[in-house]
Amino acid sequence: MSESISRREFLQRGTAAAIGLTLAPSAVLGSHHDTARRVSPLTHHASAVAPSDQLNVALVGCRSMGWYDLEDIMRHPGVNCIGLCDIDQSILNNRANEAEKKWGRRPDLYGDYRRLLERSDLDVVIIGTPDHWHCLIMTDACAAGKDVYVEKPAANSIAECDAMVSAAQRYNRVVQVGQQQRSSQMWQQMKQYIDSGKLGTIARVNVWANFSYAAILYPAHDGPVPEGVDFQTWLGPAPDRSFNASRFHGSWRMFWDYGGGLLTDWGVHLLDMALWGMDVKGMPRRVMASGANNAYPNNFAETFDTLQVIYEFDRFNIQWSNVAIESGPYGKNYGLEFKGTNGTLVVNRESMELLPQSDRLEAQTWKPTNNEHFDHTTDFLNCVKERRFDTACPITNGSLCAKYAHMGNIAARTRQTLTYDDVRHTFHNRQADRLIAPNYRKPWKLPK
Repeated sequence: MSESISRREFLQRGTAAAIGLTLAPSAVLGSHHDTARRVSPLTHHASAVAPSDQLNVALVGCRSMGWYDLEDIMRHPGVNCIGLCDIDQSILNNRANEAEKKWGRRPDLYGDYRRLLERSDLDVVIIGTPDHWHCLIMTDACAAGKDVYVEKPAANSIAECDAMVSAAQRYNRVVQVGQQQRSSQMWQQMKQYIDSGKLGTIARVNVWANFSYAAILYPAHDGPVPEGVDFQTWLGPAPDRSFNASRFHGSWRMFWDYGGGLLTDWGVHLLDMALWGMDVKGMPRRVMASGANNAYPNNFAETFDTLQVIYEFDRFNIQWSNVAIESGPYGKNYGLEFKGTNGTLVVNRESMELLPQSDRLEAQTWKPTNNEHFDHTTDFLNCVKERRFDTACPITNGSLCAKYAHMGNIAARTRQTLTYDDVRHTFHNRQADRLIAPNYRKPWKLPK
């Protein structure tokens, strides 16, 4: 256990900026290497890149998608992994071994992300933690002068989305949200085809994602915290709670304090494409929803295994649905359907199909190149090097998509038809407004 790091100490060590954002003093796991040092390029591909053009990156949250993000970022010339941070010592050590084997250097290891952000030689932070940690780490990273690649959804609440947008803009940081379909050639073709007007008038966009992991049918009992896991830091700003393996690795997103179920997991990816296709950049007129654990009434998850949401606009609707049964329209358990007067465009990550409504169009099929994740990291690194802020999925867009997901969940949880005022930050509904911002557990503070 390291010494307690106060907010003032963190800012003095990490950046000269005064941020007014996140943390009160707390004692959490510290780094295994307290002395930061300038790292020489040691990756197997770095020699062809001048030292001045190299980037040092670190990952916070090493278990799953964050590691995948790091692996693709490390495929680019001139990138060095200098740090890994996680609250699970077993995962941290295993990933360090993998990093050393893959890239020729063992990164420094940390249990407290704030110690990592103190490093003056760190350029880029990758955030692969559970959703309830995204906001604090991202806003602190921006304040410390680091650029950020953050996994989706951008945040676990509407208020946190706003804080992240403000931090990126205030500190002029490059941010990419891990909604990699924005960098996919096939999804770009989708956008181009819709913009061509060939589908005619689009009256409805149907979006669905039916995955069985939304149901936790055989939950573990509460038990002791596994050896090497700093569970209090894992909880962080979320309420104190007993340890349960069914609320931890792999299934945390099915509990409101940490995630928002299928709607914030798959939903932000697919709703992003719906909003992009329909040129939506603001809030819907209103949101209506119904959610419950209908498929599996004994579902241990708090989020909904069965959910329908309607987002109403002036001339069309976007509707979302999920159920924990893996089948769906057109033989696809997830996807989008753009329903136009001339034809229907059906798309998911495996293919895009045009189904003509009449003889005005001919049937067509498109296939993906399947390199969008690498292309997404390429776009991010190019923006970092060129100091461009128009990444393929900037925090403004990641925030918009996350807000749509949270609005749908809030409408279902309150059983209210809602309209969100994104200027005054209110639903004008007391019950719904209580779900806009989380109540952070002391000593953590919600960024303002």
